[in-house]
Amino acid sequence: MRTVVGTIDLALIALYAFWIFFAGLIFYLRREDKREGYPLVSDRGGRVVVQGFPAIPSPKTFLIADGTTVQAPRREAVRDFAMRPAAGFPGAPFEPTGNPMQDGVGPASYALRAEHPELVYNSTDPKIVPLRLAPAYSLAAEDPDPRGMTVVGLDGSIGGTVADAWIDRSDVLLRYLEVEVVGTAGPRRVLVPMPLVRIEQPSSFRPGRVRLASVTAAQLAAAPAPARPDEITMREEDRITAYFASGHLYATPARLGPLL
Repeated sequence: MRTVVGTIDLALIALYAFWIFFAGLIFYLRREDKREGYPLVSDRGGRVVVQGFPAIPSPKTFLIADGTTVQAPRREAVRDFAMRPAAGFPGAPFEPTGNPMQDGVGPASYALRAEHPELVYNSTDPKIVPLRLAPAYSLAAEDPDPRGMTVVGLDGSIGGTVADAWIDRSDVLLRYLEVEVVGTAGPRRVLVPMPLVRIEQPSSFRPGRVRLASVTAAQLAAAPAPARPDEITMREEDRITAYFASGHLYATPARLGPLL
């Protein structure tokens, strides 16, 4: 076998080179995945910087498809949450102190994504819109049409009526049901995520209904809603989804206890 210097052969040099390259690749990828979410917030005070090894990379500016730019990592604003440690030791879990479904803590937490709608790929059109603004789309004839159906909460009370359905124009599926509810301030419309509803098909014995397993009728009326009637931002999507999903733990006091 050919040798370069002494007993070191080309195969061994190639193997060492591969190991060095692979170790460098792991180091690079581990640094890059710390561009979002680091340094972690420590409950031991502001003096402690939780970033681990390797350290956080230097800031880099990214060009977004809509022409805007975002820098990562970046300094995030400090937010106050309605929560407190459940115990006195470091690392104890936090528990909400106000409305657990509204305060963005625990199961109701959500990401602070951009305050503009998600767009269709390579377009300036919003990705998720109500069917009334998407005439090219329609519900399948073999599926029940939820529009006009009564919405029933987990407590069996009527919470509202489905006014429209919101479609995802990229994935071509229903994302939300738009429900007209009556709250303390009068009628308003809220969006309910489709994965958290069950549509009961109409029959000769009863009309079709939409049932919610995560919230009561009163909690449906108090749900957060988009700021604009025909548009939903990415942050509003996360907040609304977190609200309804957190009801599986916070909707009733009985759900907070252990199963056994």
